[in-house]
Amino acid sequence: MAEPVAVIAVCGHEAAYGRALEGVVDAGVSIVPSGRELFRSIAAHGRRGAETVVVPMTLGRDPELVADTARTLRAVPAGERGTTVLAEPFGTAQHLVAWLRAAAGRVPATSALLVTAPSGDPFEDAELYRIAALVRRYGRRGLVEVAFTGGDPDPAEGIRRCRLLGAERVTLLPAAFALPEVPESAGEGSVPVDRAGPLIPASALRRVLGERVADARRRWNENGDDGVAAGLTAADNHGHSHTHPPGEGHDHGHAHSHAPGEGHDHGHGHHHDPGHQHVHGPGPLHTHHHPSAPGADRVIRSIA
Repeated sequence: MAEPVAVIAVCGHEAAYGRALEGVVDAGVSIVPSGRELFRSIAAHGRRGAETVVVPMTLGRDPELVADTARTLRAVPAGERGTTVLAEPFGTAQHLVAWLRAAAGRVPATSALLVTAPSGDPFEDAELYRIAALVRRYGRRGLVEVAFTGGDPDPAEGIRRCRLLGAERVTLLPAAFALPEVPESAGEGSVPVDRAGPLIPASALRRVLGERVADARRRWNENGDDGVAAGLTAADNHGHSHTHPPGEGHDHGHAHSHAPGEGHDHGHGHHHDPGHQHVHGPGPLHTHHHPSAPGADRVIRSIA
């Protein structure tokens, strides 16, 4: 009897290199950090003849995890790799905005929000500021700040800033799989601090992971696409390689690759209202933002 599909969840700093997923995903899912452990896990499953799907567990801030995973998969000898396919990443930045908005809706309106995540590279950290700005812009929250565990500002400093801006209570809102620690003290006159979370309930996380696996298997069975080529380009527009001084920008030709049912966001600006954004979340999560339409009803459905 054929062995069931093997699933490898490859983790970076957003999932504390796997620790944040322990006891959350199904027992049969292998949780590994990228690099040597991923290489060994792919080879072990391949030698057993198992069909294997590798899912990069990023929420959208770590495209380098996707590219690293693709490079690792390509490096495994064909004889040991067997049928191994690379799935779309667990989430995108657009999904993260929607998940944070849903989580923010469960926080008392009287509390300021401190969007908190493990620090990454400068571009990942800058992306979190953009994401937090969208959470504030399309929500009903007056004060939304950002803090980084292991970075600057750290949660204690973020809480202090919220207090100085008039907050009487602060809620740490995780923008990662890992939950932030509540600082013991944020200085003299500190305000009460709560922690929301997890960002994605365990049942929803398992469902989304299952959808990524199913989409990857369908793509392989229908088109013979193992996902590696797309994965190798995941970080092409991320970081210094895509930074141009004023007046030296250039147009980019590009192709779109979407898993079945996935949405997309066009950033090239031609024939699109720049204020009109469609966000297609996994499973039942499906939001449309129309900031250009005064009085439009902006509703987000919780995935909980």
